[in-house]
Amino acid sequence: MWGCCSSYINWLSVTMSAMSQTKPAMSRQLGLFGATFMGLGSIVGTGIFVSIGIAAGIAGPWVIVAVVVAAMVAACNALSSAQLAAAHPVSGGTYEYGYRYLSPLLGFSAGWLFVSAKVASAATAALGFTGYLLHLTGQDMRWLTPAAVAVVVLMTLLVAGGIRRSSLANNIIVSITLLGLLVFVLACLPEAMSQRDKHWQGLFASDDASPTTTWNHLFEACALMFVAYTGYGRIATMGEEVTEPSRTIPRAIILTLLISAALYAVVALVAVGAVGAPVLTELTQQTAAPLEAIAKQLTHPAIAWIVSLAAMTAMLGVLLNLILGISRVVLAMGRRGDLPAIFTRINARTGSPLPAVIVTGLLIAVLVSLGSIKLAWSFSAMTVLVYYAVTNLAAIRLPREDRRYPVIIAWLGLIACLLLARFVAADIRLMGAGWMVIGLLWHLWCRRTYHGRDAQVNG
Repeated sequence: MWGCCSSYINWLSVTMSAMSQTKPAMSRQLGLFGATFMGLGSIVGTGIFVSIGIAAGIAGPWVIVAVVVAAMVAACNALSSAQLAAAHPVSGGTYEYGYRYLSPLLGFSAGWLFVSAKVASAATAALGFTGYLLHLTGQDMRWLTPAAVAVVVLMTLLVAGGIRRSSLANNIIVSITLLGLLVFVLACLPEAMSQRDKHWQGLFASDDASPTTTWNHLFEACALMFVAYTGYGRIATMGEEVTEPSRTIPRAIILTLLISAALYAVVALVAVGAVGAPVLTELTQQTAAPLEAIAKQLTHPAIAWIVSLAAMTAMLGVLLNLILGISRVVLAMGRRGDLPAIFTRINARTGSPLPAVIVTGLLIAVLVSLGSIKLAWSFSAMTVLVYYAVTNLAAIRLPREDRRYPVIIAWLGLIACLLLARFVAADIRLMGAGWMVIGLLWHLWCRRTYHGRDAQVNG
């Protein structure tokens, strides 16, 4: 294995010399199927295997409502992203839309928040995958950090090999994950149906019967569940690599959201119905692998093994897609002078933005080497909600001829994002504000340093 890695690294060093010094076009190789599976690979990951348990600890059985409400908010944002990506199909997603339709400050803010939040999420996914792997194979957990770094390196090399290779690997990963989740649902459904009156009682009871569930709890759970749906944005950030973007991107985004929302709702119903919200929360806190723990309690050991395998592939898929998405935003930021010009280079042989991919992998590896990232999920919730607020603002400013959906949808998405951000924990909001100040100082420094080469990119 190490010989193969060495050969691959040597190949990368040789092909570095073939990189163009100008701004070549990305290769359009993703069709509807590939783009949809890229979105699913970003959504069906840590969120469905962990966040449902976290949200259940906040909202109890009302987590099922939180899943549905978060999906509705995500739908508004998805439609805004779809029409923006169709009108302006370039790498960078909301970073580019903010620049084009709003202002450089809002565009930069979107890019800064996206990269910051997703690097932390990628590190968490790498640690999660490695933890499952070591647990499943009975290895010592002291190998968690070095093994996670090795996984990041391998996935970075895979992404550096080009979008076609990455898409094939992602399709295999997502297929295994979906199969594992289907097995979990079918195995636990009988128990969930037999216990439905007991475990779903709080969901349908009056407020007097469930005084601990408040609107604040519900909205906080909605904010955390919203993060799980935002992987569809990966399709937009890779706009230059999608075939027939004006048709493919909107369809892929909408299809991704419909499939993932249905999957999340079914898994939440079965998980809460089988063991109840309190037990689901306790399993999440104790094991960080609640679905596996439920499968062990209620079904044959082989089912738990299948669920563990699905969780591993899900987190691997998230890591793969985050490296893809982050590197494309880094590429876009380099083009506009918000990051050094070296990140604009694209490998002539693979069509991959190689320097952007490498620095993305390095950043994730650095965070992984620090160990577990506390409050990463809540921090991601805060930053992603602000990111999609900018998306909806940009959609509101779309010219009439480029608009595909009523403007009220973008307004609803904007209001919902700002409302849910209000219910994220106060210390997380403060942390996000401080990080944004650091980003704006960096933005000012870059503008001065690269002012001579900074040019607004159109079309």
